[in-house]
Amino acid sequence: MTSVFWRWWAAGTTSAVGSAVGAVALPLTALTVLGASAFEMGLIVAASYVAWIVIGLPAGVLVQRLPMRRVQIGADLARAAALVSIPVAWWWEVLTVAQLVVVALVISFANVVFDVANSTFLPSIVSKEQLQSRNSLTSGTHAVTQLGGPSAGGLVVQVLGAVPTLLVDAVGYLVSALLLRTLPERRAEAPGEWPPMRAMIAEGWRFVARHPVMGPCMWAATAANTVCGAQHALFALYLVRELHAAPGLVGLLLAADGLGTLAGAALATRITARLGTARALIAAGFVSVAGALVLPLGSGAAGFVAFAAGSAVFACGVVVLSVVTRTYRQLASPPELLPRVMATVRFVSWGAIPVGGLVAGSIAGVLGARVTLLLFAVVAAGVPLVLLFSRVRRLRDLTDHRHPAMSAEFG
Repeated sequence: MTSVFWRWWAAGTTSAVGSAVGAVALPLTALTVLGASAFEMGLIVAASYVAWIVIGLPAGVLVQRLPMRRVQIGADLARAAALVSIPVAWWWEVLTVAQLVVVALVISFANVVFDVANSTFLPSIVSKEQLQSRNSLTSGTHAVTQLGGPSAGGLVVQVLGAVPTLLVDAVGYLVSALLLRTLPERRAEAPGEWPPMRAMIAEGWRFVARHPVMGPCMWAATAANTVCGAQHALFALYLVRELHAAPGLVGLLLAADGLGTLAGAALATRITARLGTARALIAAGFVSVAGALVLPLGSGAAGFVAFAAGSAVFACGVVVLSVVTRTYRQLASPPELLPRVMATVRFVSWGAIPVGGLVAGSIAGVLGARVTLLLFAVVAAGVPLVLLFSRVRRLRDLTDHRHPAMSAEFG
């Protein structure tokens, strides 16, 4: 079981390294190669996440019905093929912003299916006692890739150019697919006849929406991801056009997000042990608000420092929220509902990312990136407020909550 986890971890890590590099290369391709506008940048970010709105809910049912390993391999291959199309079009001088949007859409749809299958796979290969530590390790690994990937991506872009750098991302997906082929297939126990998809989706939705703890945690994550969508849409634009940062420096500054994520992942278990998981969530919400407020302040060197510090602090708060709530969902959800619970939460919370990106892109075209980022810092306040006005406020640990009616209905 241990070797299976490490192969699963290696596949995800390899894919994440390529994605971190691509996260710098794709927006810089739009900006430096095609001269994309603020609205077009928002459109690309929205396309990168819109699949959560379109197929977020059905993805949970599909993952429950299909072999999870093959689903993840197929998603990796689709993402690699989409990315390779960009250098090909660039070579033939036919690359357009429209193609970048289409590629972002393909990657978005593949990401949805991959992520639901991936998060559902983990509880089947680790014990309940190890689940939070493994989730923390996964988030910490993601942080390391976010820390080193953008820096490396910015430097590679400066040496090779934005478009050729996207091939690194494609290679990461291919290596991930090869590693996933070595994992055992995890099939769900299939009934004689599956219920209608709509009924299965509705059952997962009701479980999450009616849950006094899981529901508020989902809405807090939605507020956080709305802000993340705005930041993803505007960071490159803000750094290049308002702070006048060079591509290499852009990569270094974007890596601050990874530093904050790493800190949050490393501290999550200690914080929750001292405060309790419920109280840690509320504290993490206030930390994220502080980071979002600091991020767009200053100009010149002071602006670079504020951006890096604010980005790191915001990410630290958000990753604690992510690790704690993800672990709670994996522990508190009935196994037969887990894929649909994961899909429901991500449909709502990740579906907010393209909304945040589109709205931010539209506002930034009029008010500028700095003012828009400050406006979205106000949205970040929704994270702790939602938790404070819910059952979470009266708990020390999320697992202290007991809801017998739901256990009877879904257990």
